[in-house]
Amino acid sequence: MPLASAASKKVGLFATCLVNTMRPRVGFAALKLLEEAGFEVAVPKEQTCCGQPNYNSGDRNGARAMAEHFLKTYEGFDYVVVPSGSCGAMVRVHYPKLFEEGDPLKPRMEALAGRTYELVSFLSDVVGIELAPAAAPLSVTYHDACSGLRELGIKAQPRALIGQKKCEVKEMEDAEVCCGFGGLFCVKYPEVSGEMVRRKSEAALASGADALVTGDVGCLLNMEGALLREGKEIKALHIAELLADMTE
Repeated sequence: MPLASAASKKVGLFATCLVNTMRPRVGFAALKLLEEAGFEVAVPKEQTCCGQPNYNSGDRNGARAMAEHFLKTYEGFDYVVVPSGSCGAMVRVHYPKLFEEGDPLKPRMEALAGRTYELVSFLSDVVGIELAPAAAPLSVTYHDACSGLRELGIKAQPRALIGQKKCEVKEMEDAEVCCGFGGLFCVKYPEVSGEMVRRKSEAALASGADALVTGDVGCLLNMEGALLREGKEIKALHIAELLADMTE
């Protein structure tokens, strides 16, 4: 049962660094989906990085500063929606940990974290969106990005929405296994990361699908890059692009 009505509800779209700099079409696709669902959407120009690189490398003070800025930027919205499981999990799961008990900002941060959602989770679990079939349905294989799967419980939702588009899901082997990106992981351990993405790319190709789809741009760029370097022809899409019919 959907929890939200779009009537008079304002959504702040948190575009994320990689969407903004590397794959802006994902942001436009997310905006299209939210507006078509009836929400009033704003993309605050003051938004910055969520601070995940700081947090993962032990710089809690830097991450806390970014969390405070996020709170200032997005507290006035009914919902915050993020087309990324990793950035969504940073806000929803990890931001509250940066504030000690008794800190007057902690309950405010917890409240904002509670109404921050990854895009697919929001459309499926909160809105209960119904999508029109794609004009030219693709067969797709879906990569379960680590943060979305393990921290936010996103597994069935993308596959259900893909089904609404009348696209066939061809499951790859080890769909839940990391692609090797992992943010700083691929920088610190390039050889391990390279082998992981090689195996993931081979699994995607072996599925026989027309397109490789995932919900995190970092994973998408990592896998797409590996496929391009090998000269393999398979379309690589963020799920927002597929759901919004922006696949070309």
